[in-house]
Amino acid sequence: MSGPVRLFRNAPLLARNTFGVAAHAAVLAEVDDAAALPGVLSGAEFAGRAPLVLGGGSNLLFVDDPAQPLLALTGRGVRVLDDGDTAIVQADAGVQWHGFVLDTLERGLCGLENLALIPGTVGAAPIQNIGAYGVEVREFVHAVEAFEPATGQWRRFDRDACAFAYRDSLFKHEPDRFIVTAVEFALPRRRAPRLGYAGLGDELAASGIHDPTPRQVAEAVIAIRRRKLPDPAVLGNAGSFFKNPIVPAAQAQALLDAHPVLPSFPTGDTALRKLSAAWLIDACGWKGHRDGDAGVAPSHALVLVNHGNASGLQLFDLARRIADSVQARFGVALEPEPRMVGARW
Repeated sequence: MSGPVRLFRNAPLLARNTFGVAAHAAVLAEVDDAAALPGVLSGAEFAGRAPLVLGGGSNLLFVDDPAQPLLALTGRGVRVLDDGDTAIVQADAGVQWHGFVLDTLERGLCGLENLALIPGTVGAAPIQNIGAYGVEVREFVHAVEAFEPATGQWRRFDRDACAFAYRDSLFKHEPDRFIVTAVEFALPRRRAPRLGYAGLGDELAASGIHDPTPRQVAEAVIAIRRRKLPDPAVLGNAGSFFKNPIVPAAQAQALLDAHPVLPSFPTGDTALRKLSAAWLIDACGWKGHRDGDAGVAPSHALVLVNHGNASGLQLFDLARRIADSVQARFGVALEPEPRMVGARW
């Protein structure tokens, strides 16, 4: 196939996942125009099977070759649907996330600046409900457009219908049911900056900035992320591998009584607290650990890394051992952020 649809067989995936893990897909279709999806998915290559949708490859781990055919939406369109004080901006699923954030800032819009430099695509953002530096994308999602292969229907979900939660959504709970094709964002032109998380305010103050513009907030976020997190182009990784665990407040207090320096955060529910997964992992001695080419970043205990030729299975086994050690020492279960392909957590 050519034009808006490109079909590949026995497609190598090493360059299509930020872990840099070697894997192959029996079938991979790249689709520029989401309108072509019904025809693509009804073709003999897909044979009615639900595809695994591949975005930037930054939120998955190929533990084995995927059993499903793969689909990559490669449309790059961005459209302003309403240019009022709060603009409605629609972006195709294939738009690169960081570039989209910078584009919205160039348009004089704000809200996404704390989410700068997160790898991946716009289509993946609501699935994972990406978040960083005290902001989650659900705050600015206006609607999600999706195709449902089983019914052949085009669906539109408003923010409430997306069932967003911490690093979670309807689309993550039912990963093979919907294909996100575009996302609409409601972005204000003015908004008080959110600077109270992970040293962001300190980063700006160190540069003599006390009343930052959204662009300056984004630049501070970019600087912090580049210092703390390895570049996937240099050292294979998928960013934060584990979610920060949410535990009952009583359990959090017991852990704080025993470990007063353990970072904990409110969740919006007084019965629950969020704990720092990075601190728990570091306390178990994993930061900088390496088994062959599978390891943990020396700069951040939450980031698993591929030093060159680690397999997905080696990285998965390391992640399991890390989680088991945290469970044994602290009684806290860790959950991975990336989707596991070819294995169950």
